[in-house]
Amino acid sequence: MSATNPYCERLGIQVPRLDVAKKSPDANYYSLLIVALLERGGPITLAEAAKRFEEAGVAPAERALSSLKRCKPGRPPIYRDGDLYALDPHDDEADLWAFRLGLRPPKAAALPVVRTDTVPLPSPDQPLTVAHLDEAWRDGVPSGWSGHRIAVCVLDAHGAAMRPDDALAFVRARSQRSLLSAESSKYWRQGAAIRPRDDGLWHLDVEHEAVRSARQATRERIEMLRRWAGMRPDPALIEARHRHFEREREANAERLARMARVLIHAFPAERPEAIVLLDVGRREITTLVGEGIVMARDALMGYDIIAAVHVRELLRSLGFEPGERRLAELGPPQKTRQLNRRGRTLRITTSLLVQGSCGISRPFGDAEVMRRYLHGGEHAKLRRRLEADAKSLYALYQYGRLHGAVRLRWGFLDERIPAPWVHRDERTLHDLLLRAYATRAPLEVVTGGAPGWETPWSRAQRAHVEKDARGWSYWLVGEEGHVIIEAEVQLARLAEENPGTT
Repeated sequence: MSATNPYCERLGIQVPRLDVAKKSPDANYYSLLIVALLERGGPITLAEAAKRFEEAGVAPAERALSSLKRCKPGRPPIYRDGDLYALDPHDDEADLWAFRLGLRPPKAAALPVVRTDTVPLPSPDQPLTVAHLDEAWRDGVPSGWSGHRIAVCVLDAHGAAMRPDDALAFVRARSQRSLLSAESSKYWRQGAAIRPRDDGLWHLDVEHEAVRSARQATRERIEMLRRWAGMRPDPALIEARHRHFEREREANAERLARMARVLIHAFPAERPEAIVLLDVGRREITTLVGEGIVMARDALMGYDIIAAVHVRELLRSLGFEPGERRLAELGPPQKTRQLNRRGRTLRITTSLLVQGSCGISRPFGDAEVMRRYLHGGEHAKLRRRLEADAKSLYALYQYGRLHGAVRLRWGFLDERIPAPWVHRDERTLHDLLLRAYATRAPLEVVTGGAPGWETPWSRAQRAHVEKDARGWSYWLVGEEGHVIIEAEVQLARLAEENPGTT
């Protein structure tokens, strides 16, 4: 174990012990590999991890190694670097696993519950009250209650005959859905507890057996809700806690937005002889060829987030130690996709994701042509091609930041894959839609293919946000009334904001 433990220091936890963590209910081979990495504070091979598992009494080394190979050990927050497996402590999943394994306490104390049983329970021998129905229907009228039972409860609580519309209004004020309607009496059988009178009012026979049954059902409903309430915190406290976490999320989003970001693209990727640095915030490109690439190390010192395909291998080839900087891997977050039950698979590449997400048909240049440019001294052509490639990567990176995912399109496939370089607190298009809907502010969006580099907002159109009738989703509607497919949006901003880049 190293003298200093950067993993645990970053997560703010004590160095764990594998022989203790194995007792956690969430312990499995993958999660215990995370513990082994936290315990060591640095990269580890699977063979070394298996040996440590045997020492901690998890399993014999041979069986542990076999299980570790099968558990997909290279998924976030673990990443593979050659034969070594390392932990990315900046990944959201690392902090979540630390909590699940009991390595850190919850970020907030448990909320106290409150009791709501201030009203005596109804008796089957006594009429219901409005207070009883308010409590019983606090979460809406039970879906299994018939219109007749609902009407019996309403009339019993009011103690008098009622107009159907008044009874229905009483129910609708407490529940959006119920089986009661103004025409319900047409379907009640002869001898029901409610009899429509000649003057149109509904009259309740309080001696009918259905009345006692409705009172008992109301009592049981209230008893159940009170049991649930004994396990529920105070809604006001929940709302206060929610606002607190939203403020924290907003503050973290602001901090992440201020971080200086750079995107690197190199050729050849294994031993770079030419490199492009694209400043994401300033949208400035610096291209270094030949011996000039040594200047990249100094330039990278000024950034908080470094993004590239195979970013760790690339930085190692440049001789740059990232330290506490965040690294964004732009390679495919998922390597393959099974297409059918016969096992046919699609190999997912960065080029395929750029094509599907940004609509760039040829995102990257031909390696042989670029090698000819490099060795033939045609550095101007090489620079143009490398910068075009870097712009394609930039388009993918920004698409992922906007949507929180990238788009895989191939044949009949059109799927979203989470973008690992996007922190959960960063603002995405969904957050922008919520904000626009709440303020009724229009949006400016760029749809279709990736926007032009020089004038990214030249194809912008105005749109507004609508909510579907059920309140489950939001729609982006263009000026001519057509629905804009959310996955087609490349740039978005509130229309009243000052022009700038996304």
